[in-house]
Amino acid sequence: MPLKAAILGTGVIGAGWAARFLLAGWDVAVHDPAPGAEARLSATLNAARRVLPMLSEVALPPEGALSFVTLEEAADGATWVQESAPERLDLKHEIWAEVQRHAPADAVLASSTSGFTPTALNEGKGRVIVAHPFNPVYLIPLVELVGQHTGNAAELLRSIGMYPLEISAEIDGHIADRLLESVWREALWLVNDGVATTEQIDEAIRMGFGLRWAQMGLFETYRLGGGDGGFAQFLAQFGPALKWPWSHLTDVPDLDDALVQKIAAQSDAQSGHMTTAELTTLRDDNLVALLRALKQRDAGAGKLLNTHDKSITPPPPPPGPEPLLTLRRTIPVDWTDYNGHMNESRYGQLWSDAGDTILVTIGMGPDSPGAQGASWFTVDNHIKYLTEVHAGEACEVRTAVLLAEGKKLRLHHEMWVGNTLSATCTQLLLHIDMATRRSAPPTPEVAEKLRAYAEAHATLAAAFG
Repeated sequence: MPLKAAILGTGVIGAGWAARFLLAGWDVAVHDPAPGAEARLSATLNAARRVLPMLSEVALPPEGALSFVTLEEAADGATWVQESAPERLDLKHEIWAEVQRHAPADAVLASSTSGFTPTALNEGKGRVIVAHPFNPVYLIPLVELVGQHTGNAAELLRSIGMYPLEISAEIDGHIADRLLESVWREALWLVNDGVATTEQIDEAIRMGFGLRWAQMGLFETYRLGGGDGGFAQFLAQFGPALKWPWSHLTDVPDLDDALVQKIAAQSDAQSGHMTTAELTTLRDDNLVALLRALKQRDAGAGKLLNTHDKSITPPPPPPGPEPLLTLRRTIPVDWTDYNGHMNESRYGQLWSDAGDTILVTIGMGPDSPGAQGASWFTVDNHIKYLTEVHAGEACEVRTAVLLAEGKKLRLHHEMWVGNTLSATCTQLLLHIDMATRRSAPPTPEVAEKLRAYAEAHATLAAAFG
């Protein structure tokens, strides 16, 4: 039976939470009395359904059930209650007083607040914690957890592919927003003083330190600045500059009409040619591509995504007369080319991943203990491209073992998009001794497992030949 999440509020953050839980297979009960709530949530869900599956190398679980209900009905039976109301403490107190009359005693009660502490939220009583995410919640993994009841919350967040950062100390603004606000204040001063435009500031971030921060953070980046001397050397060299008046720190310019209009005009000149929907799509597609690049390096947020993929990967299929379902996934944006369809080079990745499913089954996958000292190398692929495949389309690969004799393994893969056969590949692999880098027979145990598949697929072998 699916777990249930109660989502209170369907603004940008609340709708993002709903999408994250729903696409992880949870049932989601939403409460928001504000006009337009269902339309706002629908738009966010459409965006999330398009891009979130692109992050994974396997299929996400089936979506849970979505419902719009009263606050009482939302809280009843919920495993997780997430409040994303406006940043008004009196409103949050009113909501949580009502929730705690109806939610289960063991439910996680969490607020998306970007500034208030658990002490402020609870008024000295109650068990509400802070679970502060980042927009878009359905793609950005970080959640700042603050409070005394975060253990179970952290595990549940990991199960839906998020990264819980448990913070022991309470402080207004938590960690990330305090850092962001320092940069934000300085950016306002640079515009106010005519030093830089909004576009120049954005370019300084995305063309410079933003790239380093995405994969190393702040302190690890600066450690490299110290060379072999490490951070001590970095501080010895650059520490004195901290006393120079380079920034305004906590000062903020007056946001009078003149400054507001100046910022708005520069922002319009920079991005006004794009609608909010177009900017959202651009942001989400770029985030998918960046996160997938980090997955290849198993670094930063990419390492988290790889771990989550393993947790939702189904067990390998047993031998049987039908082709094996070796892969289910969604085609990501970074697999398409200038023609708008899946590039031919990415089909090789698809067949390789499908073949790895077979190798995992026989104990020779990338992480299999039995694979030490040996592997399988592809020496020949015969591919047929039958129809175009586009980003966001869900596909599956069905595989037959045509031949398993000595050093040779021949597989036949079919790629299906819905009921359409989109591509096929006949793949020949050789068993390799990794010490000599030459072909060699597999162990008897591996050979026997492969023989079982080949015998089960004898009829298929005659058909696919």
